[in-house]
Amino acid sequence: MQKVSLYFENGLFLEAKGFGAEGTSVGEIVFNTSLTGYQEIVSDPSYAGQFVTFTMPEIGNVGCNAQDMESKGAHCKGIIVRTYQDRPSNFRCEETLAALLKRENVLGISEIDTRFLTKMLRNEGAMMMVASTETHDKEALKKVLESSPRIEEVNYIEQVSTKEAYVHNEARYSTDTFMYERPQTTKKIIALDFGIKRNILNELTHAGMEVTVVPNSMTAEEIISKIDAKEIDGVFLSNGPGDPLILKDEQEKIKKLIAHKVPLFGICLGHQLLSISHGYDTYKLKFGHHGGNHPVKNEMTGTVEITAQNHNYNVPDNITKVATVTHVNLFDNTIEGLKYNDSPSMSVQHHPEASPGPHESAYIFGEFAKML
Repeated sequence: MQKVSLYFENGLFLEAKGFGAEGTSVGEIVFNTSLTGYQEIVSDPSYAGQFVTFTMPEIGNVGCNAQDMESKGAHCKGIIVRTYQDRPSNFRCEETLAALLKRENVLGISEIDTRFLTKMLRNEGAMMMVASTETHDKEALKKVLESSPRIEEVNYIEQVSTKEAYVHNEARYSTDTFMYERPQTTKKIIALDFGIKRNILNELTHAGMEVTVVPNSMTAEEIISKIDAKEIDGVFLSNGPGDPLILKDEQEKIKKLIAHKVPLFGICLGHQLLSISHGYDTYKLKFGHHGGNHPVKNEMTGTVEITAQNHNYNVPDNITKVATVTHVNLFDNTIEGLKYNDSPSMSVQHHPEASPGPHESAYIFGEFAKML
């Protein structure tokens, strides 16, 4: 393992061991409390621009495989783990986590006190950092960090969105056949790709929707023409990385879709963009919600669901002027789900598709299908 030096914007300087790619990367550090699913987290485009600290101490035990990828590659700046296991044991394993990280040019950092880092982020909030296998001088790393853009200044969806439209026809993974199912579909939708996860597409298909994934650059006029021609029944607004407030083109696009009464369903970034497009700006949480064990109350039924989460931004409480709150986070009472009063739009902040995480919220995809 090579030496890795880390410098954080609060002035902390640490040394660790590297097991992924080599080089120097700058990003925002967050922590994730999921017990399983490190490959799905690494390949989630929503982590673009971020270093992910895993609170689970042992990472790499089951290796990686092509079927469990949530996108075509890895998008985070790096991952930070207490102990990395380079001898995985699982019958589905095709390569080590280190091999995946090296191929995708993502730093892997180990032999570091992740409990300390998690407490630091919990107390001080998410912050920028730099990690390097090349530069080990504290002052030099400080200069690199100070001269780099912050995560809220970078439009990462331009990097992670698909460049060409494609049809997704796979559904849920079957542990009987070890393949993805291909069910019949009755509705057609467009998914605007801001960094979409594969399992979101799987769940949309499972709920009976044929999904055409399109670049984030597709115009509102093109979408509306397909709605008017009855070529599609609705639009899905995907998850994605970064600060939603800087996505001005997407906000204007969604405003036009809202005005045309296009049926809309948003998850995570899509949820936030719907709020902003209705006139209610998001705000940044102290250290965000990242994990697979967050309790969310369904306000419609009174039931509590354990959910998967991955976001640093949240919609404001005063959005109740234009929408009904459907879900609330029981950790901090922040809004987790909305149905808008005057437009056929619904959204959730958490990830009902999980992967990784529990599947208690998967029914939400069926609710969108019913709305269509």
